[in-house]
Amino acid sequence: MDKKSIIVVVICLLLIIFWFPLVNKIWPPKPVEPATNLVTTPTTPSTNAAPAVTNAAVTSQSLTMPPAAPASATLPVPPDVKEQIVTLETDKARYVFTSIGGGLKYVELKQFPQIVDRNAKKKGSTNDVVRLNAKAPMPVFAITGEKTGIDDAVYTLRKEGNIVIAEKQLKNGLRIIKGFKPESNYLVRVEIRYENTTSEPLPVPPHLLMAGAATPMGPFDNETMLGFYYNDSGNIYRESASSFMGGGCSMRSPLTQFESKQGNIIWSAAHNQFFAIAVMNREPARQLVATKIQLPPPTDEEIELYPTAKRVSQFGLQTALVLPPVLLGNNGTNKFHDRKFLMYAGPKEYKTLSEIAYKENNKLDEIMGFNNVLGGRFTGFFAKALLLSMNWLHETFKLSYGLCIIAITFIIKIIFWPLTQASTRSMKRMAALQPQMKAIQEKYKDNPQKMNQKLMEFMKENRVNPLGGCLPMLIQIPVFIGFYAMIQSAIELRGAQFLWATDLSRPDTVAVIFGFPINPIPIIMGLTMLWQSKMTPMSPGMDPTQQKIMKYMPLMFMVFLYNMSSGLTLYWTVQNLLTIAQMKITKTSEPKQEESQSPLVKKSIKKK
Repeated sequence: MDKKSIIVVVICLLLIIFWFPLVNKIWPPKPVEPATNLVTTPTTPSTNAAPAVTNAAVTSQSLTMPPAAPASATLPVPPDVKEQIVTLETDKARYVFTSIGGGLKYVELKQFPQIVDRNAKKKGSTNDVVRLNAKAPMPVFAITGEKTGIDDAVYTLRKEGNIVIAEKQLKNGLRIIKGFKPESNYLVRVEIRYENTTSEPLPVPPHLLMAGAATPMGPFDNETMLGFYYNDSGNIYRESASSFMGGGCSMRSPLTQFESKQGNIIWSAAHNQFFAIAVMNREPARQLVATKIQLPPPTDEEIELYPTAKRVSQFGLQTALVLPPVLLGNNGTNKFHDRKFLMYAGPKEYKTLSEIAYKENNKLDEIMGFNNVLGGRFTGFFAKALLLSMNWLHETFKLSYGLCIIAITFIIKIIFWPLTQASTRSMKRMAALQPQMKAIQEKYKDNPQKMNQKLMEFMKENRVNPLGGCLPMLIQIPVFIGFYAMIQSAIELRGAQFLWATDLSRPDTVAVIFGFPINPIPIIMGLTMLWQSKMTPMSPGMDPTQQKIMKYMPLMFMVFLYNMSSGLTLYWTVQNLLTIAQMKITKTSEPKQEESQSPLVKKSIKKK
């Protein structure tokens, strides 16, 4: 390879590594002025005339009124009010309710540590468990809105057995009563009653119901894994944190607020990489609103406990549902209106979520994100199959998840063995034909069109296909993408240890030298890919410079995957080793067959 080619390859590698930081440095996101209002103001012109209190009037108002968005993400609370806390527990979770907003302040998941860090100086703390919604400024199921008549957010809380009740009487005569009852599988049944305590009909305008916040679990978690899903009339939509980060070549401004189109929202789910808060409503909501909230930087205590933590503040995404209006009558059953919800606050555990999705018929298992990668539902199918297979091996044979990944890789290799063997044979035949093909190239070097024609005739005569060596790799790409999608959100791999890797869902960093992480498995993966490339014959007719570039292409893959999860790079490393072993077996098992091809090849070239 000449100096010019080496320089080009080096520049390409550097651009790949530093592209995103460089682009955001050159074209930073445009600053957005912070909003100061608690909710947005309706854009429709106001009138002095009081609207008629009818169902038609309320519906008309709701159609022209934009959703009130939690711009400042705060609740009005008198300064002298003390917060009241009530707690309910199940075998898997602890639910903490607050009188400020009359909702769920946070959920503690007893079986999951908040942070998995090999460098943590303190481990095994009883308080160091996952807390969902803990960093959010508003509790789940808090109600806000300009025209709701709520002058403050203080409720009275009481506990009746395994039920928590939050109640508030408004000055306009509206009484709001919320009931919370935890169930199994991280579920909580919620019912909100709107009651008219006056003698006149009482309209309740559209208002916001807080549906939980997506926040990082630890001070060094990746914000790009945050996002939210929502089901609108059976169609699943997703918005990721990247929309709220901005920057890039488009020079777009980062979103501070997202509003979905008006529709019938069946459920919404705010999530990070491994956990989610999903609110399923029996009566469809009109819209979903999400707001970017700034989180405080890690405390000195967190930095002391976790030395590798980021020193900068992070952000989260606060979600809310826009509930439609309702008209409360002044007598009988018309005086109140009940809205029922089912909340899931727990891990992104496919088995649990699929059971809920089947029972409720609402596609809640889509929040696993299996269908969001390249290939959509096709690769999503492989992701689900791989996850179920891995869990079956783990439960049946009590294998560690690292050994399960190795076992699955071995099984996949056995399934694809005939294809890979045919590919190896094809490459060996191509290697045997290279001298004759080079002779054809030399003979017709001044006529490229005829040279290609003669090469194709020669390969057809000798029953070789230049694409035969690529077929097994192409078939295995969906499996690899499925592995990637599965590992991205499989809670089973969070904190799973294998050899020196303490968390198979993250890179296997064993040390950091001058700010650069040392990840052994991707390095081993790159070396095995180089070994494999040396054993693979190059396609005849390929330019020598291209051959050298292809020879060192594995180094680019190592750069791409260097900071990927160790479970993914473990799969690829084992896959490479098994492929090398198969190539050696195929090579030693058929030496006579390859030797017998040479005379036929020579005879065919003499005919030319």
